[in-house]
Amino acid sequence: MNPMPELIPMLKQLRLSGILDSLESRNRQAIEEKLSYMDFLATIIQDEVARRAQKKLVSALRRANFRNQKTLEEFDFTFNPNINRSLIVELASCRFMEEKVCVLIVGPCGTGKSHIAQALGHCAIRAGRDVLFTSASKMLNHLNAARATNGFDRHFAKLAAVDLLIIDDFGLKPIKGSQDEDLHDVIAERYERKSTIVTSNLDLPEWTEAFPNRILGAATIDRIRHGAYKVVLDGKSYRSTKPMLKTPKQSVKEQKNEA
Repeated sequence: MNPMPELIPMLKQLRLSGILDSLESRNRQAIEEKLSYMDFLATIIQDEVARRAQKKLVSALRRANFRNQKTLEEFDFTFNPNINRSLIVELASCRFMEEKVCVLIVGPCGTGKSHIAQALGHCAIRAGRDVLFTSASKMLNHLNAARATNGFDRHFAKLAAVDLLIIDDFGLKPIKGSQDEDLHDVIAERYERKSTIVTSNLDLPEWTEAFPNRILGAATIDRIRHGAYKVVLDGKSYRSTKPMLKTPKQSVKEQKNEA
């Protein structure tokens, strides 16, 4: 007698319908390998645990809103050998999140700042933390738009509460109007409560200059820098250009003939 028709509604009621994906193959395995009832039960439960963990990971990656699915395994440390690899590997342990401090990643365009920031975000997600990735300009624009639709408090609370907030490209676009106040409030709310990763083409002494209100900027940067880890990426750009194909020059006579 095939037990499957009877199992399906019960597994669905218990929210264990994922077991059905591997139940038939595991049943064959149990028969062929003469598994005990306990071993067979352990196997299908392990499958369900793995399936739920994968589903949770996919969901967390989607919520993080990463620009690209970058990992540390994909990063070429040999391209710019002066990069402090040991520091980045240490940050990948996510212990900085237990310290509730920031990570500052600075360097010229194309040196891998966004890649490393997103890779550290991946590590945090695999460690069971919630992550949100956004550019500085997009975050501030969304806050301003939310204010116009009475959704500011909810959006601000989300930025303040997420375990790891990654703010990419700080200083790339000018901060306008009251945006410096919004950025200060986000940083102040997360200060010593949550960790934040900030990437920038600007070196740290230049960060204050990105704020219209220099006094407010100094207060914001002071909170960001307190106890922070600094990763400096310097060297060649990964965004190398391909050489242009050379085309043979035509004589004036050939050009006239074609015309």
